Amino acid sequence: MSTKKTSGGFPLVISAFAIVICIAIGWFIYLKLLGAPKNFEGEDPEKGHPHNLLGTMYKGGVIVPFLLGFFLTVWTFAIERFITIMRANGRGQTDKFVSNIKSFIANHDFEGAKAECDKQKGSLANVVHEGIAKYQFVKDDHNMDKEAKVHAIQKSLEEATALELPMLSKNMVVISTMASIGTLTGLIGTVVGMIRAFAALANAGAPDTSALATGISEALVNTLVGIATSAFAIIFYNLFSNRVDQITYAMDEAGFSIIQEFQSSEK
Repeated sequence: MSTKKTSGGFPLVISAFAIVICIAIGWFIYLKLLGAPKNFEGEDPEKGHPHNLLGTMYKGGVIVPFLLGFFLTVWTFAIERFITIMRANGRGQTDKFVSNIKSFIANHDFEGAKAECDKQKGSLANVVHEGIAKYQFVKDDHNMDKEAKVHAIQKSLEEATALELPMLSKNMVVISTMASIGTLTGLIGTVVGMIRAFAALANAGAPDTSALATGISEALVNTLVGIATSAFAIIFYNLFSNRVDQITYAMDEAGFSIIQEFQSSEK
């Protein structure tokens, strides 16, 4: 008996390629959008003072495009996770689906339960479908005792769940990693920018508060982008983790109902 699996998520090679592409886009934004001549006095990105926030971000240094790439990476994988988890969730509401499955099983309408799984689709439906199929397969097998039949159903549910869970949590590590390195990279950019600002101030001889303020604002741009990256990454990670937990709980609940019904009906 074959086990279905809800496909989804970027393969490892594509995930790495997606990160590289995001960083490349970050560089493009840095050079073409942030570094546009109109954002600076005298239209000189290297020597002119910035007119606006875009120009200030450009003055933040070469770490800014990497931070922009990390920010885009978070959103890219968040969209990928959203689509994948929505597919895993199936077409209808999870709670209603589990309730319907319990009703079908209680009435021993296994064909109806499998038809409901085919209608729902997704990871939860795949697991329940395999459990019901195994239920039907073993219930008329007179060569197995009750304990062996229950074990067979449990094993089928566990195998189906084991196939689905990796797909649900796939690429979550990328989002969680960006939550950490976003802030750290931003702080590195800020420290480097502060060092450059104070060094330029020292070399100028007379104190120049305007130059110091400009240098500090440029340095803090790195912190801004880094914190924004980490904040969104943490929010998305927690949202998706919570949804994966809900789907996993629904799998366990439906599987328990199947086993409980078999134990109560099997003599």
